[in-house]
Amino acid sequence: MNVIQVDRLVKRYGSFTAVDGVSFDVRPGEVFGFLGPNGAGKTTTISVLCTLLRPTEGRAIVNGFDVAHQSDEVRRSIGLIFQDPSLDIQLTAQENLDFHAFIYDLPARESRARQEELLRMVELWERRNDRVRTFSGGMKRRLEIARGLLHRPRVLFLDEPTLGLDPQTRRHIWQYILGLREKEGITLFLTTHYMDEAEYCDRIAIIDHGKIVALDTPARLKAGVGGDIITLRTTDNERAAAELQARFGLEAARQDGMVRLEVPRGDEFIPRLVQDLTSQIVAINMSRPTLDDVFLKLTGRAIREEEGSAKDTMRLGARMWGGRR
Repeated sequence: MNVIQVDRLVKRYGSFTAVDGVSFDVRPGEVFGFLGPNGAGKTTTISVLCTLLRPTEGRAIVNGFDVAHQSDEVRRSIGLIFQDPSLDIQLTAQENLDFHAFIYDLPARESRARQEELLRMVELWERRNDRVRTFSGGMKRRLEIARGLLHRPRVLFLDEPTLGLDPQTRRHIWQYILGLREKEGITLFLTTHYMDEAEYCDRIAIIDHGKIVALDTPARLKAGVGGDIITLRTTDNERAAAELQARFGLEAARQDGMVRLEVPRGDEFIPRLVQDLTSQIVAINMSRPTLDDVFLKLTGRAIREEEGSAKDTMRLGARMWGGRR
């Protein structure tokens, strides 16, 4: 039985459709990723699954519970790491965990044993009595992970878990995240717009403008690109693209001052290209397909790190802070 089952889910804000009929499932113990640019509908979808928002249409089942009609049961069975910091920085690390244990009605003895286990796992046990305001961004994220696991959820949702962190801290956070499935035996559902992070997932759903445009393993998604990626800059890119079509039968795209094409066995093709292309080549590069290339092929543009829809963000924030679903 799937841990999460989503069927034709829609979320609208007036005339604006943030999530547009998405359907997918998540298997037990899976690391499942939602990949897409900011404003694509990732956070809205995860907010519906976590019962922070009610769906406009469609159905979503989490751990066997309907998110629209059994919200309390859903909340008791999941953990959530918010995109924005949600710790009380005036409290100590242990006091933050104590408050979480109180909300989930955990017995004191069980809670204290679990806190020590988790704080040691994220290497914060020695800082348990320090106020969170003294923690770095990475330490706060690690504490949020520990808090999200305190009540032993079956699914842990992580909304952009490393957003705003430096590359080294991001790597450290992922060391903890990837160890969770083995140590805790739980399902991980994460959203991200970082391509390198998406590579950690068992399966990825690529979402853009509220729609899922592809869903598969990272390897299969990249295999669908069609070949190696060759980019070159010439003295006349327009002429080079036309020549590639006429001489080699290759469709080439012009992007950011470069000519981009896909070919099988690119390392064997490059010597022939350099020898036979009459347009003067200034620079040339070959790479294996990446998830960036997958997104470019599916959407016609590179993934963008831009601000989300102001309307989506403002309305979502109002509902979350106002307590209305």
